[in-house]
Amino acid sequence: MSTKKTSGGFPLIVSALAIVICILIGVFIFKNILGAPSNFDGGDPDKGHPHNMLGTMYKGGFIVPILMGLLLTTITFAIERFITIMKASGKGNTDKFVAKIKTLISTHDFDGAIAECDIQKGSLANVVHEGIVKYQFVQGDTTMDKEEKVAAIQKGLEEATSLELPMLSKNMVVISTMASIGTLAGLIGTVVGMIRAFSALSAAGAPDTSALATGISEALVNTLVGILTSACAIIFYNYFSNRIDQITYAMDEAGYSIVKEFQTSGK
Repeated sequence: MSTKKTSGGFPLIVSALAIVICILIGVFIFKNILGAPSNFDGGDPDKGHPHNMLGTMYKGGFIVPILMGLLLTTITFAIERFITIMKASGKGNTDKFVAKIKTLISTHDFDGAIAECDIQKGSLANVVHEGIVKYQFVQGDTTMDKEEKVAAIQKGLEEATSLELPMLSKNMVVISTMASIGTLAGLIGTVVGMIRAFSALSAAGAPDTSALATGISEALVNTLVGILTSACAIIFYNYFSNRIDQITYAMDEAGYSIVKEFQTSGK
């Protein structure tokens, strides 16, 4: 008897490749869009003063393309998790599906419950389907007593759940990591930019408040992109964690109903 498993999520090698590609795209945007000559006085990205936000971001330094790559990585994996978790949730409303399954099990309409699982699809439906199949299997087994049958059903539900949970939480570590290093990378860029600004000011001899203000604004670009990356990652991580908890709770609720029904009326 085979157990269904919902597929989804980037494989490890694809995840690593996706991060590299996002950083390369960040470098491309930095050089060709932010560093476009039209964003600077005299058309010189190296010596000309920026006259718009894109040029100011370019002046933020070499940390900016890395930060943009981290932001793109966060967005990419958020899209991947959204698609995977939507697929795992199935086609219908989760709460309505669980309520219908509980009703069908209470009336011993197991064929109807399996049909509902085939319609719903997804991780929750796979776990419920495995529990019902195991219920029917042990029901006709005369070699086990009732306690052994209950244990067999619970084990089947646990095995089916253990197959689904890794897929649900897969690549969540990437999003949580982006939440941590986004701000840190932004602060590194800001510190480097501030050092450069004050070094240029001291080398000039006379105080130049305009140059200092420009240097500080360019340095703070790193903080802006870093905080934006971390904020997006935290929002996405909390949202997906909540959705995973809802699916897991629904699995536990449906599994408990199957076991409880067998304990009450099974043989």
